[in-house]
Amino acid sequence: MGCVLLCWLLSISTAHAGLLADRLSAFPKWDTKPAVQAADGDLEYPEWLLGTWTMTSTLVELAAPLAPDVITPGFDSNQQYLNQSIACKVRFVPSSTLPTNHGLLSLLPFKGLIKDPVVSDRAFNGFNLAKAYLGDSVLAVNVDPRSPNRQMTLLEGGRQLISVVTARAFETPDPEHFLTTELFQQVFRGVPNPYLNQVETTTAYQRLTANPVTDQPTIEADQVTAIYLSPQDPQYFKAGDRPAALYRYHLEFVPTEEKG
Repeated sequence: MGCVLLCWLLSISTAHAGLLADRLSAFPKWDTKPAVQAADGDLEYPEWLLGTWTMTSTLVELAAPLAPDVITPGFDSNQQYLNQSIACKVRFVPSSTLPTNHGLLSLLPFKGLIKDPVVSDRAFNGFNLAKAYLGDSVLAVNVDPRSPNRQMTLLEGGRQLISVVTARAFETPDPEHFLTTELFQQVFRGVPNPYLNQVETTTAYQRLTANPVTDQPTIEADQVTAIYLSPQDPQYFKAGDRPAALYRYHLEFVPTEEKG
């Protein structure tokens, strides 16, 4: 059992080394989805992301590779955010502080001998980021207590955005860099025509030099969100595994002492 577990953990941590960095370098020439594995438990982050941060997100580039044949809903309106910086609070916490089942490690009888993984507070982060963009129309973000990979965003007028992480991969090329990708299935309900698609978020985090005021590290990231059509979409066969929309962001994280 122990040998099988160790081999499984090692295979996960080393899978697809270098592919995510190559993928970001090739942007925007993305013709396929990333190489990923089925999502099991939560995504674990490096310890240097632990804490509460003021995150500033700036959309620096967007593209509709299949236009004019295929344009996703909202692409045109999203151009208003180009080069606009949006700030919100985000936090990364020990997994045991969240009321969710974070998978295999939480079931081990010797869990106390294993350092608590650092994970995203998905409810807190999702709510703050959505509110920063959409304002008071965002009512709540809830994470399924049975799985950190299922999230629901509640909006005014009975609208709901249900997002489920289905697959992911990550790379740690050195102690100062961490790259990850997650694929989500998303459905937007409460509108006349419910909209279903798949979303990829690929992010490269970099730890910078220590902040001279707080003596804590600051972090920046290069993030790309790709939108793929679902097989139910009438234009799916025109797109296949090619993204219909691409959004590239520059993220900056400044440590904050604010709690909650």
